[in-house]
Amino acid sequence: MIGRALGVDYGDGTIGLAVSDPLGLTAQGAGSLDRVGDRKDLERLAALCAEREVLRVVVGLPLNMDGSEGPRAEKTRAFARKIHERLGLPVFLWDERLSTAEAERVLIQADVSRRRRKEVIDTLAAQIILQGWLDAGSPEVDPA
Repeated sequence: MIGRALGVDYGDGTIGLAVSDPLGLTAQGAGSLDRVGDRKDLERLAALCAEREVLRVVVGLPLNMDGSEGPRAEKTRAFARKIHERLGLPVFLWDERLSTAEAERVLIQADVSRRRRKEVIDTLAAQIILQGWLDAGSPEVDPA
């Protein structure tokens, strides 16, 4: 399916965001949202999807290193279901193990200050999640 995809890095305090180009080849950071509650967060995601003409959503699933799911993954699955219900778009889960660590490594290598890293890490993690999904051929597996 060609069209924009939204990448979501769902965290306790923020939601990192990335959007693909219309051909679904590259992911670009789209900022982050400070979490204020699911209802308001979903409203803001719906507005972003409408504005950017997003056709599908990819949510990073925080698996344990052995591939099992813990409480954080359960919360993420529940939020992914809410995204699907609220937006009516296909939602896919993507293994996000090490995405934040990779984002941190990239920012350190780029000599980004600790303060600035904190501001952009969620966005970069969402970009890494979305780009990984795009690079894998946008698999339509493991829907939320």
